[in-house]
Amino acid sequence: MEVYLDNSATTRALPQVAELVTRVMCDDYGNPSSMHRKGVEAEQYLRYAKETLAGILKVQEKEILFTSGGTEADNLALIGCAMANRRRGNHLITTQVEHPAVLQTMQYLESQGFQVTYLPVDRWGRISLKDLETDITPQTILVSIMHTNNEVGALQPIAEAGALIKRMNPAILFHVDAVQGFGKFRILPKRMNIDLLSVSGHKIHGPKGVGFLYVGEQVKIQPVVYGGGQQKNMRSGTENVPGIAGLAKAAELMYAHLDEDVQRLYELKEYFVEKISRMEGIQVNGIPEEGCRATAPHVVSVTVYGIRSEVMLHALEEKGIYVSAGSACASNKPQTSATLKAMKLQRELWDSTIRLSFSVYTTREEIDYTLDTMYDMIPMLRKYTRR
Repeated sequence: MEVYLDNSATTRALPQVAELVTRVMCDDYGNPSSMHRKGVEAEQYLRYAKETLAGILKVQEKEILFTSGGTEADNLALIGCAMANRRRGNHLITTQVEHPAVLQTMQYLESQGFQVTYLPVDRWGRISLKDLETDITPQTILVSIMHTNNEVGALQPIAEAGALIKRMNPAILFHVDAVQGFGKFRILPKRMNIDLLSVSGHKIHGPKGVGFLYVGEQVKIQPVVYGGGQQKNMRSGTENVPGIAGLAKAAELMYAHLDEDVQRLYELKEYFVEKISRMEGIQVNGIPEEGCRATAPHVVSVTVYGIRSEVMLHALEEKGIYVSAGSACASNKPQTSATLKAMKLQRELWDSTIRLSFSVYTTREEIDYTLDTMYDMIPMLRKYTRR
């Protein structure tokens, strides 16, 4: 039996998405900048995508900017806005638990003379609004807070943070990395005071190598990619039409039955957490007193005392179960999890934590198989693990 539980790293494309991407690559393959019929056909896919995504977010079509994925969207939002607004100030705020696409971009901006404040989090991975309020200064021009943590599934108080930021200074820009939250939650930038929102296609059963950035109409931002002047000079380069069409189709399908799918994911998560917590020497991270429904429906972080995460990962892989040892963008490199460190998980447990992440394809049978496998495997691995 094969069980794929690494959906926070990437997801399997929906059949309708794969079919559409193939059609656009092989039949409607024109360049959307071309003036002939083939170009017009390609441009229609871009219009469809903008209409679909703008409709989901309840924003204007002209506020959707296509990128190569979440990382580029984050980079464009942070670098583009910091550089365009530095005359107003040089202070940026983010959190200690962001994805590397935000944390490393902030480090770059520090090297360019910006000052960055990294908000701490509680043991559940959540920031304090009081800390945010205290750290905003007259020099603050941008705040970036992720919607859903990719390692433990912690949810940040985005709507409350947006209201706080705008109350203190309406000119401060609010960026949200929604790569893990889009497709699982209804996110409405206008209502939540979000100025910029990053999304990636391959996290929602769409293609890899495509995403988008919502940029509010009044946001001052400068490009980071120059060339042919596509997308109103904001992101040059021939648009990835097959990817963009697939991204929009995936988003449309994810939101068509959102409530039912999310309800089922929460039920699977609650079932798994309840069963795995019965095991001796197991700790589930990031679940507050309010329970699983105060977190993302698809991410579970499990610390297995006495067993290195890499050992656990490969032992499960031999049984056909695929999990990860943290963020896929960093899991193949020997580095500490910024999230677990910020949550003050004991140092010796940082390297004993795995992440399981579910999707619309995940079944109760797969969860039971995973639980049975872990019940059998963990005592045996502990027995042969050096202390």
